[in-house]
Amino acid sequence: MVSNRIKIPLFIMFAKITGMETAIQEKIDSWLNGSYDTSIKDTIRSLQQENPTELIDAFYKNLEFGTGGLRGIMGVGTNRINTYTIGMATQGFANYLKKCFPQQEIKVAIAHDSRNNSRTFAEITANVMAANGITVFLFEALRPTPQLSFTIRNLNCQGGVVCTASHNPKEYNGYKAYFNDGGQLVPPHDKNVITEVNAISSVDEVKWSGGAHRIHILGKEADDAYIQMVKQLSVYPDIIQLQKDLKIVYTPIHGTGFKMVPDVLQAFGFEQIHVVEEQMEPNGNFPTVVYPNPEESEAMRLGLEKAKGIDADILLGTDPDADRVGVGVKDLHGNWVLLNGNQTAVLAFNYLIEARKKKGIAKENDFVVKTIVTTDLIDIIASRNHINCYNVLTGFKWIAELIKSKEHEEHYVIGGEESYGLMIGDQLRDKDAVSAVALLCEMAAFEKNQGKSLYSKLIEIYNTYGLFREHLISITKKGRDGQEQIAQMMQQYRTAPPLDLAGTKVVGVYDYENQEAKDLSNGQVCKIDLPKSNVLQFVLEDGSKISARPSGTEPKIKFYFSVQGKLDDSSHFDQAYAALGDRIDAIVKDLNL
Repeated sequence: MVSNRIKIPLFIMFAKITGMETAIQEKIDSWLNGSYDTSIKDTIRSLQQENPTELIDAFYKNLEFGTGGLRGIMGVGTNRINTYTIGMATQGFANYLKKCFPQQEIKVAIAHDSRNNSRTFAEITANVMAANGITVFLFEALRPTPQLSFTIRNLNCQGGVVCTASHNPKEYNGYKAYFNDGGQLVPPHDKNVITEVNAISSVDEVKWSGGAHRIHILGKEADDAYIQMVKQLSVYPDIIQLQKDLKIVYTPIHGTGFKMVPDVLQAFGFEQIHVVEEQMEPNGNFPTVVYPNPEESEAMRLGLEKAKGIDADILLGTDPDADRVGVGVKDLHGNWVLLNGNQTAVLAFNYLIEARKKKGIAKENDFVVKTIVTTDLIDIIASRNHINCYNVLTGFKWIAELIKSKEHEEHYVIGGEESYGLMIGDQLRDKDAVSAVALLCEMAAFEKNQGKSLYSKLIEIYNTYGLFREHLISITKKGRDGQEQIAQMMQQYRTAPPLDLAGTKVVGVYDYENQEAKDLSNGQVCKIDLPKSNVLQFVLEDGSKISARPSGTEPKIKFYFSVQGKLDDSSHFDQAYAALGDRIDAIVKDLNL
């Protein structure tokens, strides 16, 4: 028997069940009736019938142009990375640059990584900028993000853009905006650009074409200038000559480092550079990994296999836009291990501080910078060596801003954060895995020349300055409700902070959103002299520190754990380090994570 009832489209039924806001439907209608490609409209109609949930997620909000730009899943809709959201963001950024630099020739540099559609998005960005009367320097092909930062400064540009989603999964892409110092946007420019971007209400307001003659392609000259800059960061080129056969294994994990990193290592003088062939091809699908992130052991698996197979001295891996570096070394038992970002930073900071002193090039006004969630061991090393160590909010834009504020008073040496990022020297203003790889190989050569390894050097540092162990837990909350759940978690910790963890009292609470540090022993409250940021830190009586921070680029909340102890004898390292691991486990358990 055939029913006479009228079939209600699934999309309409779903809308009624969920009470979908009229505003979402209006956005969908504006795309169906507006100046959008036919293929885009066909995709929307298909989603209406086949996947209304995804369609709602694609339109329920506008993809936010945050303080670092855009990052999101690629696809149709206002909450996705696509031709139109990229074009509208670029129009807003162009409008702001023209307001900031009136009556001037405005220049921008544009780069992109190996992700799917990155070249297309970079070309759209170039075309919109050029159509707005701006001179554009577009790299001929994919290049590392740090090279863009250097090029902005080297060519005296007023701004820059790189199309990348850094280490995110393959479904993602993004758009990072830079200002004339080569750093990402900081106040007041970040909020002002957001205002300009939000003011673009229609794709019809975007100048899509008309300035092709203003686009200049960058190639070998720009590469050579960057390589020369990195080469000058070497402290001991003579040691490299003695250890030029250092056996290096490198993987770009299908990203932009595939050519630039080996070229820089050769420029430094290293001759035994072995690449992971399966991961050398730039490929936005990242076919050999789940996540193209050197923080993940799975992404470094092929590199570890190669390093073991050829008995290498060091393994290095970089993420798709080559601003993060992962490091593998042999431990005291000959087993290959991956260093965490804090350990890599400790080795790099300590090396530059020690090496500059030994070489006689240290300056009285040298300073280093780290983020508030990066190991405090760096603060101790700097203090013992009478060097200022400044702490800033998470993100290299804050390191760049600090350098800018002190460039006529103090001399910047190195900055870093626990998320596998280092920035060496002041010729660029973003984290740079290319120069980090070169410096880490120089460090390995220096230690090998003394009959040591980077791992034994790390233990030596622990023995001298104190034993630290760190751990990171990331909790992902996807979908429409994810951000709300994360906000609720932070609110709960803010209103009812833990009083003790793993049997140790919490003696201090640092609330960077409210810019207050509270001493729980006496109730005294001090002001935190940093910009507002949604970060909470709990300091325990024994010096342990736990930080909670929602990610600014992903639907995640991150918990950072740092515990410390003493290491009186290097031979006891394994036991002492394991004991700190047990302590972290106990704290995690008490937090119900």
